[in-house]
Amino acid sequence: MIELIPAIDLIEGKCVRLTQGDYDSKKVYDENPLEVAKRFEDAGIRRLHVVDLDGARAGHIINYRTLEQLATRTSLTIDFGGGLKQDKDLEIAFECGAQMVTGGSIAVKNPDIFTAWINHFGSERIILGADAKAGKIAINGWEEKTTLELIPYIKDYQAKGIQKVICTDISRDGMLQGPAIELYQEIQTEVPDIQLIASGGVSSIEDIEHLAQANIPAVIFGKALYEGRITLNNLRPFIS
Repeated sequence: MIELIPAIDLIEGKCVRLTQGDYDSKKVYDENPLEVAKRFEDAGIRRLHVVDLDGARAGHIINYRTLEQLATRTSLTIDFGGGLKQDKDLEIAFECGAQMVTGGSIAVKNPDIFTAWINHFGSERIILGADAKAGKIAINGWEEKTTLELIPYIKDYQAKGIQKVICTDISRDGMLQGPAIELYQEIQTEVPDIQLIASGGVSSIEDIEHLAQANIPAVIFGKALYEGRITLNNLRPFIS
């Protein structure tokens, strides 16, 4: 069964969503992320993906107090990302209750540090954030496209111990136009042993059904929930 992972993106401690990573497109959905997380928990959700968008811009962790609230006042398993650049950022995230952290830009710009995190904290606690546009890796809140090809990039980090990858097709993120199922199937074929977490574009419960039918292990989604296109009641068949 596909694992459901709702997303909470944070700016100034508020639950927001962006469109294609554009900060000017910010829309505040809830002033209280904890209440949002509790609703997820009450519905039977067990995982939560939290992104510190302030941290992604600043280059260091910022919304750690909100992370601490979410971790201490719910039983959700939280993976946390956004602006994690130094060992201290990870230490703060783990101290504040994150069970896993996601590294995106750091894995591109300083692979030695990211590889050291895998070795030091363990591959079960470090997730590779492989955000892509037109098959190339993009970083820094998606504001910078690189020349790195997505699948070879994932393979390279798998060889270094990475087991989990969040892949976001930026062209679909926040657009509610459906996920990039063909891309995810290609990743599954080329890197079959990786635990792939699909992200971006989910617009309906049918999109989640299609991902499940394609045997994608997990999916992150947010905007469709906040816009009411998917209800927590819709998710019940996927919650064991």
